[in-house]
Amino acid sequence: MGEKRILLIVGGGIAAYKACELVRLIRQAGMSVRCVLTDGGAQFVTPMTLAALSGQPVHTSLWDLKDEAEIGHIQLSRQADLVVVAPATADLLARMATGAANDLATTLLLATDKPVLAAPAMNVRMWQHPATRRNVAQLRADGVTVLDPDEGEMACGEFGPGRLPEPAAIFSAIGSLLGAAPGGLTGRHVIVTAGPTHEPIDPVRYVANRSSGKQGFAIAGALADLGARVTLVTGPVALATPAGVTRIDVETASEMAAAVQAALPADAAVMAAAVADWHVKPAAHKLKKSDGVPPQLAFEPNPDILATISQGLERPRLVIGFAAETENLLDNARDKLVRKGCDWIVANDVSGNVMGGDDNVVHLISDSGVESWPELSKLDVGRRLAERIAEALLIS
Repeated sequence: MGEKRILLIVGGGIAAYKACELVRLIRQAGMSVRCVLTDGGAQFVTPMTLAALSGQPVHTSLWDLKDEAEIGHIQLSRQADLVVVAPATADLLARMATGAANDLATTLLLATDKPVLAAPAMNVRMWQHPATRRNVAQLRADGVTVLDPDEGEMACGEFGPGRLPEPAAIFSAIGSLLGAAPGGLTGRHVIVTAGPTHEPIDPVRYVANRSSGKQGFAIAGALADLGARVTLVTGPVALATPAGVTRIDVETASEMAAAVQAALPADAAVMAAAVADWHVKPAAHKLKKSDGVPPQLAFEPNPDILATISQGLERPRLVIGFAAETENLLDNARDKLVRKGCDWIVANDVSGNVMGGDDNVVHLISDSGVESWPELSKLDVGRRLAERIAEALLIS
């Protein structure tokens, strides 16, 4: 992203610890970052931590004699290319909206002439309170970019919107505001599989499943939005190709396996397709009824695409599989993670209308444990997973 300069204001909330990872992502992208730590933020992270990560002094007080002898708050506010507030607490958003200037953070926000990005983090009821909604609306009207918080379980034990967006998502927004690369996956190649496979029985019949391909297509589009070069290998589905995605259409599991192998090398692979486990040797002509006796079909196993990619010589740095189950969801998904040798499994219960619907409830399973996401649209699941992939590739 070049030698861009970020001024990061760290507000007072438990999510302040994520600011450390954001600092690391910014530095890794070749940008400089100076941190302003509020009194509340200092209850969760220390100036020494942020100074070590940023390589710059951390500013905490409006009354620093050395800095303010040189009108430090004005210089800080003007030298940056972008001011980022993360986490932006309800109190900090309120003071920003009213133009308060009663500490270093709010004073430099009032004094800056540069773009401002705020990433909120607070209790769900605080986020949904009419006062906060008014403050956010006012800030957006004033030209401040205010991200929507994530949904999920919070430190207080409640569940809903209010979680700080993941560092990779904030980092992506920084890139967009600076007119830089589209996001944290620029220069990365990701392979995504989607949809069902059709295994022919004869020229007119085939074995298939109910997969619509919507989730895989949503993931591919979200990865492209973050700047990735995406190769989407899809079974037979009638869906529009996401912008910026290279699409390869296949029919059978064998064709999908060959297309994935040909697309390597890649930085990550997301195996979201519902690949048929078995195939038969198809008959040359349409099978006929024979006195009501059904044909004897000899099934043979299909290539195991996920295991092959996970254990192959050209293994991507991050390999993600999917587990579509109707019972013992988490146990089966954990078992699949081990058997296949992949890094993550995205598990979902498909006993309802998930495979054809627009919403999904997934659990992200890794060696670190299980992270359960709330019910989201498949587009939002795609965006959240893409952000996690960007963060993982930046860390590794």
